Amino acid sequence: MIELDGEPAGSEALAALALTNYGHFTTLLVEDGRVRGLDLHLERLIRDCRTLFDAALDPGRVRALARRAAPERGRRTVRITVFDPALNLGSIGAQARPRVLVTARPAPGTEPGPLRVRSVVHRRDLPEVKSVGLCPTLRLRRRAQREGYDDVLFTGSDGQILEGGTWNIGLVRDGQVVWPGGDVLAGTTRTLLRRAAGDPTALVDLSELDSYEAVFATNAATGVRPVTGIDDREFPAAHPAVTRLAEIHRALPSTPL
Repeated sequence: MIELDGEPAGSEALAALALTNYGHFTTLLVEDGRVRGLDLHLERLIRDCRTLFDAALDPGRVRALARRAAPERGRRTVRITVFDPALNLGSIGAQARPRVLVTARPAPGTEPGPLRVRSVVHRRDLPEVKSVGLCPTLRLRRRAQREGYDDVLFTGSDGQILEGGTWNIGLVRDGQVVWPGGDVLAGTTRTLLRRAAGDPTALVDLSELDSYEAVFATNAATGVRPVTGIDDREFPAAHPAVTRLAEIHRALPSTPL
């Protein structure tokens, strides 16, 4: 399904998105018509729309458009992208009238396996915004995958751990979960888990990894996922603290879309 403001998306609008590539998005995992952290997804869309377009976004309208892609039963991954087809490279400074593109695909039927990642020095532009401008991230992910890894872990030039390519990272030390601080996109799953469990944020340096006993990734579509390798460091695929977080995530309440 690909709809723009509730109508089939035409090739001209999609070409504008592909060629200009200016906008933002959020991805929902819809289960039986319900979404965990729906308020956070909507807040993100409203905030990012104001940041990129200096324009307001009606959350009620967004929900109504997203419901068209979400079945009452079953699981589906629904992506909401906000962009303005009238903007192009030459007119990017014009008054924006953002529109809502809704796409949907089947949700994964099984839990994804653990990740092995390679660290790279990289900081996303406007890290607090979930931008459609993914070329730098995907270039680094592609290079990592072609060298035998699953994904990349971004660090600062000072070695500070930041975030994964499209996920947040958490670590466990002495049974305590720690979320790296710094300039990152605080994902909806990370925020929900911190609300529920109250685990702290802290600056974590790549050189300190040997003092941590487990690592995991969080993402709205995949939940809590073990990280079993960062560069040449190995971590267990199962750990009680990570298992506890995964159970907390599964038990989180959801909201009708």
